[in-house]
Amino acid sequence: MIRRWTNPAGCRVLDVGCGVGTYTAAFRQETPHVFGVEVEPERAREARGRAAGVVQAVGERLPFADGSFDLILSHEVLEHVTDDRACAEEMVRMVRPGGRIVLFVPNRLYPFETHGIFWRGRYRFGNIPLVNYLPDCLRDRLAPHVRAYTGRSLRRLFAGLPVRWVHHTCIFPGYDKLAARRPPLARLFRTLTYTLEHTPLCALGLSHLLVLEINDK
Repeated sequence: MIRRWTNPAGCRVLDVGCGVGTYTAAFRQETPHVFGVEVEPERAREARGRAAGVVQAVGERLPFADGSFDLILSHEVLEHVTDDRACAEEMVRMVRPGGRIVLFVPNRLYPFETHGIFWRGRYRFGNIPLVNYLPDCLRDRLAPHVRAYTGRSLRRLFAGLPVRWVHHTCIFPGYDKLAARRPPLARLFRTLTYTLEHTPLCALGLSHLLVLEINDK
């Protein structure tokens, strides 16, 4: 999906919230000019074993100059940062005009909250149904640790910034854990839900995929 909307070959790429460096390392197969940012020191150290250009920093204060990159990837990160607008502004700041940002974030219309919830003072891990369909005041009490976005809230997030929306859709999960336990069932789920990605029911997908192009600033 990333290759469909970008051409990383030879580009300067930044992976914001790179975790242990899985995508950072994958980009190294396309270009040597790959950098990553990770807030957790243990993960940043592990990521450096896969790609040397990984630094520890927060998304709201990225340690690079304006227009430093051709492409930025942010994969399921904005929902966790303290200030998602500040992080969005930083990503836009660091991409040259004509460069692109590829963004994945949780979809508020997905029937499950995949990050677990807090209930009666305890964190409960797992896919919790229908939490994201509650009003904000209730949803935010159950899941104060993570955001989920609608298309409208994504529009608000990037409102006023010098970006052009190139592509926006919702995608369903990869079912990796299910595939490890029951491969035939995972194949069935993939076939069914990936077909839905080409229908209006893609609105119920797990994540938004948003591709932005930077205008002249």
